[in-house]
Amino acid sequence: MAITAYRQLVTANKRLLAFGFVMALYSSFGQTYFIGIVGPAIQSEFSLSHTLWGTIYMIGTLLSAALLPWTGALIDRFRLRSYALAACLLLIGACAYTATASGTVSLILAIFLLRHAGQGLASHVSITTMTRYFNRERGRAIAVASVGFTAGEAVLPFLAVILIGAIGWRWTYGSVALLIGLTVIPTVLWLLRKHESAHLEHLAKLAENESRAVESNRSWTRAEVLRNRMFYLLMPGLLATSTIVTAMFFHHLNLADEKGWSHAWITGNYAVYAAATMAFLLLSGPLIDRFSALRIAPVMLIPLVLSMLSVALLGQVWSVILYMLLLGTQSGFYHTVTSALWAELYGVRHIGSIKSLYFSLSVLASALGPVLMGSLADLGIALSTVCLYFAAYAGCACLLLASALHYRTHQSPAS
Repeated sequence: MAITAYRQLVTANKRLLAFGFVMALYSSFGQTYFIGIVGPAIQSEFSLSHTLWGTIYMIGTLLSAALLPWTGALIDRFRLRSYALAACLLLIGACAYTATASGTVSLILAIFLLRHAGQGLASHVSITTMTRYFNRERGRAIAVASVGFTAGEAVLPFLAVILIGAIGWRWTYGSVALLIGLTVIPTVLWLLRKHESAHLEHLAKLAENESRAVESNRSWTRAEVLRNRMFYLLMPGLLATSTIVTAMFFHHLNLADEKGWSHAWITGNYAVYAAATMAFLLLSGPLIDRFSALRIAPVMLIPLVLSMLSVALLGQVWSVILYMLLLGTQSGFYHTVTSALWAELYGVRHIGSIKSLYFSLSVLASALGPVLMGSLADLGIALSTVCLYFAAYAGCACLLLASALHYRTHQSPAS
C-alpha cells in the first residue's frame, strides 16, 4: 500500500520531487560528514591541532547560522528557480574558494561558505519546497527528497577518500565545483522549467483556503511565531537531534577508543545507520500523512533516548549495531517530522522565513554539540557518562515537546 502511494506520488510529481532530491544530495558538500573526510588533510597541510581545527569549524558554522534567518527567508520573496540557482552558484563559489584557502582566516571563510551554501541553503531549498507545495502527501514528499541526504552519506565519503588519495583535497573540492556547475545548474533549470505556473496555482489555492480558514489554521508570520510561547517550548526537543547526533559523529573514534572498539568497526557500521535512516524516512512519510506530524512529534525522541542509553550502558561489540540502528531510526523520523511540523503549526505562506529561523538554530546546535561533548570529556567525564546526560536531556525535551503540542490549541499569534 505504501509502495503504491509512493509510486503514485512520484509519477504525478516527478520533476518537483527530483528537484528536492538533487538539492538534498548536493547539500552534502557542506555537511559535517563530508568536510570531516577532508579535515585531516587540511589539518596536515596547515599544521592545525584538533582544537584549532574544531574552533575554525565552529566559527564558520556559527557565522552561517547567524546569517541564515535572513538569506533563508528570501525563498518566500523570490521565484524558486532563481533562488535555487543562486544557492547553487554560491555552493560552486564555496567549493572553488575552499580549494584556494591559504590560512586560518581563509579557512574560516571557506567553512562559512560551505556550511551556508550546502548544509544551509541547499537543504533549506529542498525541504521547504516539499513542505510548501505538498499538503495531503507532505510526509511522503519530504521523505522522498530526504533520501538525497542519505544517498550522499552512503556514497560520497567513499568517493571523497579515493579522490583525496588520488588528487589531493584541494583538487577534490575544485572537482566538486566543476561537477556542480556541469550537472546541477542545468538540472535545476530543466526540472523547474514549468514551475512558475504551478506556483501561481498554489498561491491562488492558498488565498482561497485562507479566506475560509479559521484563525487557528491561518499562516503565521515569523514575528508572530517569535512572540508565541509554544515555539520556545518546542525548541529543546526539536534541536536535540542536531545537538546530540552531530556530537556523537564528531567523537565516534574517541568513543571507540574508550569502549575498546576498533575504528573500522564503528565506521563500518555507518552502513547500518544509513540503511535505518532511509527505511524510517520512507516509513515516517505515510505515518505523517495518515496521523499528522503533530501526533508523531511527542514520541519522536524515544529512539534517541534509547540510542544514548545503549551506548552508556552497553560495551559489547555487537551493541554498536544496536546503537547505529536506533540512531538511524531517530534521524529518519527527525528529517520528516520536524519539516512537516512547521507547516501544520504555522501554515505555508511564510514557511521559508519560519523554517530558516529554525534551521539557523539547528545549525547553531550542531556547532555547539561537539564542543559541549569535548569539553565534558576534557573535564575527565567519560563519554559513556556524557551519553547518559544526553539521554536525560532528550527525555526531558520529549516531555516539553509533548506538553507544548498538547496545549497548542490554546495559543494565538499574540500569546
